[in-house]
Amino acid sequence: MFPVFCSLLSADAVAALVSAQYQLDIASCQFWHRGNSDVYLLETAGLSQYFLKIYHYRQRNRENIGFELQLLSHLKDKGIPVSHPICTVAGNDTLEIEAPEGLRYASLFIRAPGNVAIGDLNPQQGYILGSTLARLHQSGQDFQSSYLRPPLDPRSILENSVSEIIPFLGDLRVDLYLIHHELLRQIPDLLEEEPYWTVCWGDPHSGNVHFSEDQSPTLFDFDQCGYGYRLFDIAKFWQVSLQSGLSSSIRSAFLSGYQSQQLLGNLEISSLNCFTRIAHIWSWSISLNIAKFHDACRLDSSFFIRKLQHLKRIADKELYPKISRQQRTAY
Repeated sequence: MFPVFCSLLSADAVAALVSAQYQLDIASCQFWHRGNSDVYLLETAGLSQYFLKIYHYRQRNRENIGFELQLLSHLKDKGIPVSHPICTVAGNDTLEIEAPEGLRYASLFIRAPGNVAIGDLNPQQGYILGSTLARLHQSGQDFQSSYLRPPLDPRSILENSVSEIIPFLGDLRVDLYLIHHELLRQIPDLLEEEPYWTVCWGDPHSGNVHFSEDQSPTLFDFDQCGYGYRLFDIAKFWQVSLQSGLSSSIRSAFLSGYQSQQLLGNLEISSLNCFTRIAHIWSWSISLNIAKFHDACRLDSSFFIRKLQHLKRIADKELYPKISRQQRTAY
């Protein structure tokens, strides 16, 4: 057999597999999206919808996946609105699929009710998402997993991401090296303890939450979750918001929503600029790795120039909140 890197599994075969393993009357199945995993949208005869997430071979191991699924079940039990995994009839939270390239794991999730916000978030939705993220962080304080997953350590993320990007930059590598060393000096010495250190979503932004008609949110896509600083989750939202052009009023509403549940410390607020730029470099590295294997035509000089120019723009201090008297906390 010719070597296979990443197979695309038949939607019909996926439908048959889910029908048998979950005893669902699957009426249709569509290949929905390829990113860090392959996603299939399934619909039953009764119009219930599910997503089957099939992890890529070698990109996520059983430990990584087990951590993610245990976290989602924990958050569901704590009352946090998340799209949670469903167990098979046999009681397993994953399926094993013998794909041509090797063993791939799959998990079935309910489709989050509602839809992505039309035209991006409005201030009310920004506030709701911020407060929900804060509750997620609070609920994650007592989360313990029997699986191991690398923490979202900003220094390690920065070092690993830069090493992925540098070989592609040519003459531009000096610019990234300078920013890299600047950020290494700016990473704060935050305490690895409550409330600063918790379990994180890893990818909070408007594209990963559905809002129902009454504005109730449901969070999904925890592929990048892990233990980390709560500030990194906030920075990830900030990074995507700046990239998409989300208005400052909605970013402020998000932060107000978060702080309605728990206040951030002085050092955290002053470090949001640093963490946001690290989040951008991390996102850059992730998109580079996906394109490298699935869409290499994107990786022309303009791809790297745009990413580097945006990284420089988001260093502007005016894009970040200032510490108000009401926000002055001890740490």
